[in-house]
Amino acid sequence: MAIAIVGMGYVGLPLSLRFARSRKTKVVGLDIDSEKIESLRSGRSYIRHIPSEAILEALKEGAFDASTDFARVRDVDAVILCVPTPLNKNREPDISYIVETARSVAPHLAKGALVVLESTTYPGTTEEELREVLEAGSGLRAGLDFHLAFSPERENPGSEQTEAPDIPKVIGGYTQACLKRAEELYGWAFETLVPVSSCRVAEATKLLENIFRSVNIALVNELKLVYAAMGIDIWEVIRAARTKPFGFMAFSPGPGLGGHCIPIDPFYLTWKAREYGQHTRFIELAGEINTTMPMYVVNRTAEALNAARKPLSGSRALVIGIAYKPNVDDDRESPSYILMELLKARGAEVAYYDPYIPVIRQKRDHPSWENTRSVPWDRATIETFDVAVIATDHQAIDYQALADWVPCIVDTRNAMAAIATKPRQVWKA
Repeated sequence: MAIAIVGMGYVGLPLSLRFARSRKTKVVGLDIDSEKIESLRSGRSYIRHIPSEAILEALKEGAFDASTDFARVRDVDAVILCVPTPLNKNREPDISYIVETARSVAPHLAKGALVVLESTTYPGTTEEELREVLEAGSGLRAGLDFHLAFSPERENPGSEQTEAPDIPKVIGGYTQACLKRAEELYGWAFETLVPVSSCRVAEATKLLENIFRSVNIALVNELKLVYAAMGIDIWEVIRAARTKPFGFMAFSPGPGLGGHCIPIDPFYLTWKAREYGQHTRFIELAGEINTTMPMYVVNRTAEALNAARKPLSGSRALVIGIAYKPNVDDDRESPSYILMELLKARGAEVAYYDPYIPVIRQKRDHPSWENTRSVPWDRATIETFDVAVIATDHQAIDYQALADWVPCIVDTRNAMAAIATKPRQVWKA
């Protein structure tokens, strides 16, 4: 089987390599970014947790190729779409990447081919918007002339768990024949398939998974504020609670939500729910709580500096970690950008350190930080800052050195728990 995977990012590239390793498929990775394609053809990875050796091996075996030419869709049996689904400036779903990709694919779609959408979206996108664009551009009919399905991605960048072939794969088809065809495709690369009755159910499944995380993170974030007012350490409470072997799942508080899924996906459902006269108050409340966390962190930073008889305005603040989660180079929707902007607005001189993001790339939502470089990690540089705010707890960071070099630390990740520090040096936020 020959397949094309559109979008060589944090979802599409690892999925391509997974299929290539099966030795049962040949994969062409498609992307409009010519720099990415050039890197892939040269066997160079641009994603930290994906080794270049994996790409080189797939190229050498002839199991993987990369191209910007969407005409290559003519020669494949299946097309998988792994493109971004962000929010627009009004915090509403933006499926323009899905629509434009479908327009590029449709003229080359072969009769009998399978098209699968993996991008997280609201229920109905596959059967309505995607189907309509594919049918209009190809002259073919879904369910009759070509197969259509939705299978949500379950990538967790930087986690070895998601590399395992036994991560279950949820699949919904436009028709039963479409579902069967999609099961045949994913059966090459995944051990456990979870077929559901429709594309809508599969789309709703992905939203539930991420809304579940959003709501529970909001809960521990709110409890963090309540317990802090009571003089109780939320991290100690979580450690104790997680010893219960049933009925409890531990979630960690932080400076806000990051990544391409959790800060965005709940709003896809809240927007679609209004079409049916439904109001998702619980989900929206969780979103409100999570989006206020950066302001809380900044206020704690001001409080910490005040205790040292320093105003926030005019102080030098170092944000530790731009990536949205530890040990990856993925900064999509990172709350660190909000922190930096809020600190700057309060008059602080702001810089950042991240061992995996040496320079901030193009940012649609935060263009003022583009091309900003990480400060070097050395004593002469780090000790010039009045306060360090730990936003991402990368394992590669020497936290003892941070404690030795910076007089005031605001810790949003409990990274300093086991580090020798001076009294009142570390403030939890």
